[in-house]
Amino acid sequence: MKNTDEIIEKYRKAGKILSKVRAEAAKKVVEGASLLSVAEFTENLIREKGGEPAFPVNISRNDEAAHSTPSFNDKSVFGKDMVKLDIGVHIDGYIADTAITVDLSENPELVKAAESALGEAIKFIHSGVNTSDIGGVIDDTISSFGFKPIINLTGHGLAQYIQHAPPSIPNKRMPHGVVLEEGDIVAIEPFATNGGGKIHDAGSAEIYHIVSDRPVRHPSARALLQEIGKYKTLPFAKRWLGERVDFAIVQLVRAGVIQPYPILKEIKGGLISQAEHTIIVTQDGCEVITR
Repeated sequence: MKNTDEIIEKYRKAGKILSKVRAEAAKKVVEGASLLSVAEFTENLIREKGGEPAFPVNISRNDEAAHSTPSFNDKSVFGKDMVKLDIGVHIDGYIADTAITVDLSENPELVKAAESALGEAIKFIHSGVNTSDIGGVIDDTISSFGFKPIINLTGHGLAQYIQHAPPSIPNKRMPHGVVLEEGDIVAIEPFATNGGGKIHDAGSAEIYHIVSDRPVRHPSARALLQEIGKYKTLPFAKRWLGERVDFAIVQLVRAGVIQPYPILKEIKGGLISQAEHTIIVTQDGCEVITR
């Protein structure tokens, strides 16, 4: 479905909210601050400004790339960490997605590598450009800093209530790609590492999403399914659901109704930096809606 002017304005509104929220959230990431307090502050600020979280705030540290969010009773605090804040806002399901690295680990060049790759990719994008070539720009830029891109993570399209829609935007040069067209809305998302350049599933999940509406038998699972229905196909955090939901969550996973998002970590334990903006492709460039 073609994005109408009304839909485009919802994306822009989500982006404006997100830009302000990202700036305020980043200030909260300091040594000794609790991860849970930052996550709750960020998600509440999104709601105060008239949006809804498109997914739980991801607070990924050091070798974690994505899908890490605090539990409801999380006591973790920031140390000398490389912290990635990945934040999304939606208006009626139309999503803006952004990420920033707040470096408490004193590795500024690694942060700059991801930020520069994002900047160069944005300058390169226009209607008719191939996603493979965008991946090449990201790859070349990160490599010029002496680091590696995370090659099995990508940027992505955005659609109503779908956080990861086609097309994928690779972080390395690929043999084939997709041609972007005017009006496409995509998130450009470089990750840079001083490790091996790939991620793997590691650690228990605190984030889930609905993948099926098949019936479930147990009353607690049915009740939880009714509650999470409001998130539609967007990811949600276990901590949003209260304290005593573990049994119902297990039942819904076993029934194939919801799926977890495991924490993603660097294969060799390397530090990871991340930078992300959402853009609208134009005839001769792009409009960055999360700047």
